[in-house]
Amino acid sequence: MIDIEHAKQEFENYLDEYDRQDEQIYLKIEHTYGVVKYAGEIARRMECSREDVELAELIGLLHDIGRFEQIRRFHSFEPGTMDHAVFGAELLFGEEKMIRRFVREDLFDDLINAAIRKHSDFKLEGIHDARTLFHAKLIRDADKLDNCRVKLVASIEAMLGVSEETAGEGLISPAVWESCLRRESVLSADRQVPVDYWVSYLAQYYDINFPETCEIIEEEDYITRIASRLTYKEQDTRDKIRILTEDLNRYLEMPAVSVKE
Repeated sequence: MIDIEHAKQEFENYLDEYDRQDEQIYLKIEHTYGVVKYAGEIARRMECSREDVELAELIGLLHDIGRFEQIRRFHSFEPGTMDHAVFGAELLFGEEKMIRRFVREDLFDDLINAAIRKHSDFKLEGIHDARTLFHAKLIRDADKLDNCRVKLVASIEAMLGVSEETAGEGLISPAVWESCLRRESVLSADRQVPVDYWVSYLAQYYDINFPETCEIIEEEDYITRIASRLTYKEQDTRDKIRILTEDLNRYLEMPAVSVKE
């Protein structure tokens, strides 16, 4: 049985090892609880069992546990500094079995391990068990949903390392725009300038798994609000942001196929 309140208390105990006043640490704490909320909301909209709702919330709680050490060591979210998803899975399921602090039974260990380990993969591959695949897709959707909120409330400097005034400068790199035209997420290595990062934050919404997630994005008008946060200095960039925004909103209105059985 999963006791989500116990797991949250243990998570708070774990966070005591880190500087909560650090803006990046604070962002990730807020993000974690946002993902817990959205994971539960998606699962409830899908009319999942109570067990699957609680499992989704637990995975949401633990999905970014590797981020805190990444920030302490490198003060960066960049994937080149650490694979935070793999590190988090190893932290939980390695020799010390930290996972037992959060859930006493090992019934769902393999499922939780896979969902956390693969939640930030560029493409979700290699999972063959239906329930594990469902939760791996659900955490990816919940993660993206709360990232919508983050992009609207967090400081641009904390996210991009530049001021809000300069973040919209420059042109979108060709490789980044090609990914958008293919309706694909943007490879981290293709991002060259701050506006590329902002475009990549939008393009990730081409990788949504469930209609319920699309509904929430549309209800909150997240795509248009995120796209409108920056002031784009170049006409070419403004035109492409408009094209991307319109296409994403159309794309999210399309019927999607749920893997829930």
